[in-house]
Amino acid sequence: VQLQASGGGLVQAGGSLRLSCAASGGTFSSYFMGWFRQAPGKERDFVAGIKWSGYSTYYADSVKGRFTISRDNDKNTVYLQMDSLKAEDTAVYYCAADPRSYSGRYYKEDAYDYWGQGTQVTVSS
Repeated sequence: VQLQASGGGLVQAGGSLRLSCAASGGTFSSYFMGWFRQAPGKERDFVAGIKWSGYSTYYADSVKGRFTISRDNDKNTVYLQMDSLKAEDTAVYYCAADPRSYSGRYYKEDAYDYWGQGTQVTVSS
């Protein structure tokens, strides 16, 4: 399975970005998908996750109400809509896939078998 993240960039505080993660080589429609981020000098943290159907989503407290995860199984793509961005959202964002569909450990890095290369998001204040 290969994951390709895109959509990062430089945005002013209060602005919006939409990240995309395109999957290939696997059964995307059955995977639990997640987004993580890593700020400079910090550990990689869970941001959002979504079950295969798209009906169940999960968010870190720091992004609830501002970020929205969604997926299009026909396009093998998961999205992260980021609104009301803050300087503290600056990080490299990674998408990840868990082929076990839902392990309940979606907030843990080791729950995921496949990772994208990351896309930089920079929010200027």
